[in-house]
This record gives sequence, C-alpha cells and structure tokens, in this order.
Amino acid sequence: MLTLDRTAIEKLLPHRDPFLFVDQVTGSGTDDAGNAWLETQWTVDASMDVFRGHYPGNPILPGVLIQEHTFQSGALLIYTQENREGLTGGMPVLTKVEDARFRRMVLPGMQLNTRVELYDSLSNARYLRAKVTGPEGLVARLSCVLALAD
Repeated sequence: MLTLDRTAIEKLLPHRDPFLFVDQVTGSGTDDAGNAWLETQWTVDASMDVFRGHYPGNPILPGVLIQEHTFQSGALLIYTQENREGLTGGMPVLTKVEDARFRRMVLPGMQLNTRVELYDSLSNARYLRAKVTGPEGLVARLSCVLALAD
C-alpha cells in the first residue's frame, strides 16, 4: 500500500501553495474489477484567502476547489500507476468533468478524504471517478478525464 506525505506529493505534482490541495496519500490498491485506486486526505486551511469573500460571515469552500482537489488526487493516481507499470507520458491535465454532484458544504478546517479510481484509459486519456467524504459523510462525487499532455 502506497502512502505519501506532502514532500513526496510535491515531487510528483507541479502545484504549490496556495494551490496544492492534497496533504497526503493514505492508501492505494486495485479493486475486484482490476481498477487502480488511490486515497488522499486534505485538511482545508481555515486561513485560505477565499474564505474572506465566499459567503463572508458564513464561509464555505467553493465547489470548484473541491473539484480541483479531486483532479490533483487523480493526477497522483496516474503518476503512481504509470510509474508502477513502466509507462511514460506527460503531465495529467483536465479535459472533461462529468456528473459533478455536491451533497454537503465544506467548512474551514474540515478534513476531506477522497478516493479516486482509474476505470478506463484510451490513448493518452485517463477516465476517473472520485468520491469525497467529510466528517458527516458524502461531500461530492464526480467523473472526469485527465489527459497526459507533453
């Protein structure tokens, strides 16, 4: 089982503060259908500047940042999976988001746990599903496509 801390994540992803939304990789594996999966964790920093203007007095994390967290988690899955299989490719970039659904608000200081699954690939495209949970249950789920770009 793979685990990575923030330092190891920064060696894989080009993102940096204030736009790195994964604190650690907490697990990985393959499900019964043979799909690779990766689990990540992110504690939403209560001092993020976005909270000053997104519903002042009752701050909530914008859904687009929850999505970005899942895309970064997906990129980590792709990087770690491709390295295990000996494949070479480019940097994963977002090309499509499908069926994004948000169930709960994310508040400052909340810890998010995300499971992203690689369920298909075609040429340089990687098809992923993500599920984000918080302390009270499901926060969001979505499907997306990340393409390996030069």
